[in-house]
Amino acid sequence: MDQVEIPEYFICPISLQIMKDPVTAVTGITYDRESIERWLFTSNNTTCPVTKQTLPLDSDLTPNHTLRRLIQAWCTQHASLGVDRIPTPKPPLDKFQVLKILSHLRSSHLYLKALQHLELLAAENERNRKFLVEAGVPKAMVLFILDCFKKRQIREGLEEALSLLQFVKIPPEEITLLLQQNDQVLDSLTWVLGFEIVDNSVTLKSHAITVLKNIVQKASSGVMERLKPEFFETIVKVLRNGISLQGMNAGLKVLLAACPWGRNRELMVKSGAVHELIEIELGMPEKRTTELILEIQFHLCSCANGRAQFASHRGGIAVLTDRILKVSPAADERAIFVLSLVSKSSASQVIIQEMVQLGTLCKLCMLLQADHPSYLKDKAMEILKSHSEVWKNSPCFPASFNASFHR
Repeated sequence: MDQVEIPEYFICPISLQIMKDPVTAVTGITYDRESIERWLFTSNNTTCPVTKQTLPLDSDLTPNHTLRRLIQAWCTQHASLGVDRIPTPKPPLDKFQVLKILSHLRSSHLYLKALQHLELLAAENERNRKFLVEAGVPKAMVLFILDCFKKRQIREGLEEALSLLQFVKIPPEEITLLLQQNDQVLDSLTWVLGFEIVDNSVTLKSHAITVLKNIVQKASSGVMERLKPEFFETIVKVLRNGISLQGMNAGLKVLLAACPWGRNRELMVKSGAVHELIEIELGMPEKRTTELILEIQFHLCSCANGRAQFASHRGGIAVLTDRILKVSPAADERAIFVLSLVSKSSASQVIIQEMVQLGTLCKLCMLLQADHPSYLKDKAMEILKSHSEVWKNSPCFPASFNASFHR
């Protein structure tokens, strides 16, 4: 193959490889279908790579059959030199094919194969996912899950439906309509999360909580203000019992999306979220998980019950102290703000002494010397000042600080 000179017009301008499925864009330039679709759909580019002209995401890509046949003929002629023949590509998926597959969902004999077929199509490429969305697959999957919920049946195909909703996410405007028309959408997903007797429950719940996250993050204020206590109890239980890393972070994002509403924060505290988040953090999770946990704890500690619960857990101060200057600037910010809330509003002699014993005092002093924004250093200094009378005799407390506080 290295000895063969490939005609220049057989080469895709993006991949610089022989084109297997040449298609011509509206700008007149021909590309390999896989490369130009990745350029448009995955990388979200909006220009033609060669001409730099605007290339809309919904622009037509016309199959160049003549060029494909020339490439195939050339490859066949040079097969003895190690050139692989280019197979004829499958016709691209269209909306009508998807609608036909969706019609099979109404059949008790065909629905499972239809779901599996749709899942395979979604996994293939971004073009397929675009047609699946246009054909209404996301809504059809939500309605399938709702049907399972209403019948209280974990049916075959439920995992495929949930998996599909990760490939073909529900458009934001469709989420609004679905939640308006079906007030049990969130109930159906929390039902899946709460279901116990399922062999593949971890996978199923990871899919379900990821779909729930995608919906909640686009839900209206009216929906978020009406979340039920069982909603938070279920999320906390799932986090407690263990789930995949993706599912864990999705569950945390669900809680975080609900935090702006005071009622939701109180419900989370009542569900045991404060202690559960501390327990997860004590297990030394990855960076993004820690940042999410500390962000949620900041919101929960803004209410009195949350601060009281945090202060009552023997590992709370310890885990905050450990994370300062160890994870990321974002984690430092949230850890300091949680410390400020707990030490100011829930502080007792025990908590303050615990901060000395666990090295919190030392970490605060170290943060003042670190390359951090001034507002964060001011917050750390505020904590130090507010309890200087208790800490002034501690060997961790610099004498220079003590003197400056009383000038």
